[in-house]
Amino acid sequence: MHIKKLPNVDAVRGGEIHSGELHLTDHHLVFVFPNAPTHDAPSQPSAPKTRELYIAYPIISNCIFRPCPSATGRPSSIRLRCRDFIFINFNFLDELRAREAFEHIRNRTCRLGTIEKLYAFSYQPLKLEKPFDGWRLYDPRAEFRRQGISNKSVDRGWRISLINKDYTFSPTYPGLLVVPSKISDNVIKYAGSYRSRQRIPVLTYLHSLNNCSITRSSQPMVGFRGNRSIQDEKLVSACFSASATVEFNGIDASAPETTEPSPATSQVDLGEDSLEAETSDTERFEDDLIAGNDSNYDSKTGKRLVYGAQQSNLIVDARPTINAVVMQAMGKGSENMEYYKFAKKAYLNIENIHVMRDSLNTVIEALKEGDISRLPPNRELLAKSAWLKHITGILDGSALIARQVGIRHSHVLIHCSDGWDRTSQLSALSQLMLDPYYRTIEGFIILVEKDWLAFGHMFAQRSGPLNCEKWFTCERDSLAGSTLQPGESDGRAGEALENAFASAKRFFKNRSSESNVESDGDGVSSPPEDPSPTKKPASGTSDASEATRPTEISPVFHQFLDATYQLLRQHPNRFEFNERFLRRLLYHLYAGQYGTFLWNSEKARKDARASENTRSVWDYFLSRKPEFVNRDYDATIDDRQSGRERLLFPKLSEVRWWYQLFGRTDAEMNEYLDLVSTMDERIGSYTVTGTTTPNSGGRSSRSSAHTQPASLTQSKSVLTGVESAHEALTQDRAAESQPASLKHSASADTPGAFATNFSKLRDGVASLDLGRGLFGAGSSNNSAAGGESSSISSGKNTATPRSSTGEQEMTDMSSLTRAGNGEKGDSTEVTS
Repeated sequence: MHIKKLPNVDAVRGGEIHSGELHLTDHHLVFVFPNAPTHDAPSQPSAPKTRELYIAYPIISNCIFRPCPSATGRPSSIRLRCRDFIFINFNFLDELRAREAFEHIRNRTCRLGTIEKLYAFSYQPLKLEKPFDGWRLYDPRAEFRRQGISNKSVDRGWRISLINKDYTFSPTYPGLLVVPSKISDNVIKYAGSYRSRQRIPVLTYLHSLNNCSITRSSQPMVGFRGNRSIQDEKLVSACFSASATVEFNGIDASAPETTEPSPATSQVDLGEDSLEAETSDTERFEDDLIAGNDSNYDSKTGKRLVYGAQQSNLIVDARPTINAVVMQAMGKGSENMEYYKFAKKAYLNIENIHVMRDSLNTVIEALKEGDISRLPPNRELLAKSAWLKHITGILDGSALIARQVGIRHSHVLIHCSDGWDRTSQLSALSQLMLDPYYRTIEGFIILVEKDWLAFGHMFAQRSGPLNCEKWFTCERDSLAGSTLQPGESDGRAGEALENAFASAKRFFKNRSSESNVESDGDGVSSPPEDPSPTKKPASGTSDASEATRPTEISPVFHQFLDATYQLLRQHPNRFEFNERFLRRLLYHLYAGQYGTFLWNSEKARKDARASENTRSVWDYFLSRKPEFVNRDYDATIDDRQSGRERLLFPKLSEVRWWYQLFGRTDAEMNEYLDLVSTMDERIGSYTVTGTTTPNSGGRSSRSSAHTQPASLTQSKSVLTGVESAHEALTQDRAAESQPASLKHSASADTPGAFATNFSKLRDGVASLDLGRGLFGAGSSNNSAAGGESSSISSGKNTATPRSSTGEQEMTDMSSLTRAGNGEKGDSTEVTS
């Protein structure tokens, strides 16, 4: 392996300068510097003389080269920002050496042309990794056998279908599909055309104690004509009735040897005490909204039923309601509940990949001075990013699904647009809450293999391992009169003006581009299912099927790991793995050292012979398992004992920044949240007792009888609307009996409803003040014309507008004294 060594290089990280030697290899940038002991730690004779900082080229997300002529006596610099949130600045006394280093890094990062030039294809495993074969760890038949489904066991209402064994039925789906026993492959074949990319409803999880299921799919192809599919309706109906005629009480659930006998959830009182935490206002609000009125009425006659006579089966559409309506105009959409009378549909307010990407970019803006400064991150930008709001929403939606399956003994079908982004998040997290097996190291690996890799999350498209030329910039010499030093700010007016223009350009582009309206990689911006370029790409450019598309990159899997961290932090003895396990997994998502995350689907991995040409990332973790074991882990499961139940749920009010991942201290990232939380509790106590709030001008908190503490407001709910078939029969009664804030939205797909939905869409966009004049009317006219114009989202009166959450956080923070810096973290941890 050829190594280019550049001596006399200064690295600035976390406000500290280290002098050393920069080594440029084919796959890594390695900075070697003396291992000087810190002033508060004594030197050790056995300590190595040097330390090494490894940075894999694919993990670089931004590189700025600032050349400075050697005659000026000032160093040239290369400033790197990495996807694992390492921020580092290299200073060179020799401009030519700096330019040479920049070109070397750029050529091996964004000019490879094909993923076959990544490190994964030449990586030789260490001796401790060779005994493992992570590619064979996940066996779908074995996993579904663990859940109680196989050809030789008792029929629990499900069977294994091989309709997709050669991936011709649905190229993005796994080769082995679990479908209802009473549905034939012929019905499945006809049902396929009704779901986007043939991603039909199939089983991903069967609860071992109550036989209730989690199925997943993509959106239906309803369109503005209100298309329907009898085969799809039969398939979903069969998924939701699989346990109705099956006797499963005699089936023993598999459990670890350390597990004590645990009763089924139907046999034990899972009240507030046994579920570890009281039912929050958000959960009660969601349960009431899902229960609604249609549990009291027969779907055919409209007559009142005995309470509890029906299961509360649920179709979960992860998208905001308005986005589903937009997709209907593009020929897709959401289920018409008149044809799915056996279930209700819940809309979640989880945003698309573009919103999530912008959110993380704002977080990065808040942290970007981390190389040259030890100051805390910009807390205003952290709040503006709404990152924690998104994580909270994903956890809330997953908990809703887990409650439906584990407590309410109901079936759930999950989908978003294509069913490989938000669907994977919700499906995997809800199973993590339901099944203790997935909270072990091996079980978590199986969960990632099943719900992310096998079900076709587009890892290559979302992470962009071949990087992008636009992420490498060389500043003009006229702007490079100085170099950054610790404590200095990069305040060049020209760059600030350029950023302002770029922001304005992005704003208008985002508002006018259809691709940002709603996409999980689908719609007008999505690549074809089977890219087949007609001409060979030019030298140094990527193949069309492998090229990084910046608009398709999004931190979807990162959010899943962040949400998992929240559960681990809140339930520290319920997980076998530790926080570092999650952090290293995120690193290897981008590093390109293993082949696990380099392709978009199971079919793509098999076509590329990934198991023959690369090693699995699980080899790394399994060979170093002691490093990732949680010392506080308690494997005992007992639903009779608080803190050891099979089920666990997130505490939404306790979601915090994953400070270790961002290379900061807990105080730097979370202290302001604790202050806001304390203030919220005070406000809540004033509200509950009816005491006048200090400095409120004598205004009484009794102005609203239903006001809740700020930390428990109903607006925190991710649930924005519920639809059911019986509303058309009992519309008047339902409207009379429900508060205005809990009205269910009318079905988005009733025949002839396209004009109405388009009108709602127009009013909804106008009310958001995002598209003034887009539909021929300004937002002010709409707001004046109809006070309830945005009935697209039935939860509008209870859900916080997207723009208001960050503003509210800013308002809360403005009333607080800025916290001190707290404990300063040493951000020079070496990545090996």
